[in-house]
Amino acid sequence: MEQHVTLEQMLAARDARQERIAAALGGTPLISFSLNIPGPVKYSPSILRAYREGQRWLTEAFGGKLTLLSSCEDVTGCEALYAVGDDALNAKKRCAAMEDGDALGRLFDMDVIDSDGRKIERTELGLDERGCMVCGAPGRGCAARRLHSVEQLQQETARRLTAFFFAQDRDFLSALAAASLLEEVHTTPKPGLVDRANNGSHSDMDLALFEKSAAALTHYWGECFTIGAETACLNGAETFRRLRAEGLAAEGRMLEATGGVNTHKGAIFIMGILCGAAGRLWKLEEPSQRAESLCEECAKMTEQILREELEQLSGETALTAGERLYLKHGLQGARGEVMRGLPGVREIALPALRCALAQGCVREHAAAITLLHLIARGTDTNLFKRGGADGAAWAAASAAALLQQSPFPSSDQIAELDRQFVERNLSPGGCADLLAATLFLHDWEMQRG
Repeated sequence: MEQHVTLEQMLAARDARQERIAAALGGTPLISFSLNIPGPVKYSPSILRAYREGQRWLTEAFGGKLTLLSSCEDVTGCEALYAVGDDALNAKKRCAAMEDGDALGRLFDMDVIDSDGRKIERTELGLDERGCMVCGAPGRGCAARRLHSVEQLQQETARRLTAFFFAQDRDFLSALAAASLLEEVHTTPKPGLVDRANNGSHSDMDLALFEKSAAALTHYWGECFTIGAETACLNGAETFRRLRAEGLAAEGRMLEATGGVNTHKGAIFIMGILCGAAGRLWKLEEPSQRAESLCEECAKMTEQILREELEQLSGETALTAGERLYLKHGLQGARGEVMRGLPGVREIALPALRCALAQGCVREHAAAITLLHLIARGTDTNLFKRGGADGAAWAAASAAALLQQSPFPSSDQIAELDRQFVERNLSPGGCADLLAATLFLHDWEMQRG
């Protein structure tokens, strides 16, 4: 619950800050970092996030020249005091650049105090006073005349925080999704799939083609995240409809990049919906979501539409191999995965990946083992399409047998299984899509949790 501060509390905090500065004087220049937060609430999860972002900026700008002397995260606000091994004017120049360089920087106060206690002013660098946060008017005239209400100032503060961190989280998620596609295809060895060692059971695909395809999809993931956020107040089905339209456009870019070869159609569908779910669940103060929460949101968005589509399929309307397999074997494929909240990822792949990593397996080996667990599940429509029910059963049984022989099979053992898959022209492409989604969710949760 947000707590309002009193004037007495703010005055006491100001006095305490001055005492800390006075006690630290005499050596190198100091940087006193705090935030401009209008209104009676000076501390909240979003304010704390901004404060830590400002600390990150300072650390990156000054590197080893910066020493943290104190940090306070209190109801009266967040503030830090640093000693900086740099000339005071140079330090002020860097701080002013951060204050002026981004909309978020307008919320930062980065005061530089020389070793004699003198505060370095912007005018000493030939810089103007900072303008009004709301209208941009130069100087402090708006504040002095109170031209903008506290509510207006709070709204502008919230707008700046939201815009900055939404863009940061969108770009971070997009980069993770793009990296997961590359990590999946580079994972070696993989039974029947393209990797660094060979092209698996594919005569029309190679590593370079997958890399081209992944590059063509770079911006798609962030677009899906944005769609999710923009439609978060609507029914999840509406988000899904808009994601589908964006996914079709992404498929077009993929096919153009690959000369018509389907490299990532399943990933476009599954991971596009995951990114949309992340957008729907995004909050400024809580940008991260547990992997399980994102999977559950996928089900909420898609279950009704996809179930109706499957129920309405007939021999006349089934156009794709996956739809025909549903009618023949009841296999729901990628549709079934997302409308049931990605059970293959939640119940099989993520636990397998976490376990392998916890046992000390390197990341690539852990990913290869995770793929075996997905193959052993026996629901990959690509295996049914290539090998029929018998081929798919053999693939699942072979992966399960290898895992039973050793819970963490060696790379040589997996490579031997790869050879056997290629002999039978089998390729678990659906499992590869789920592996990419698993790697993405694992990293989103770990690095943004």
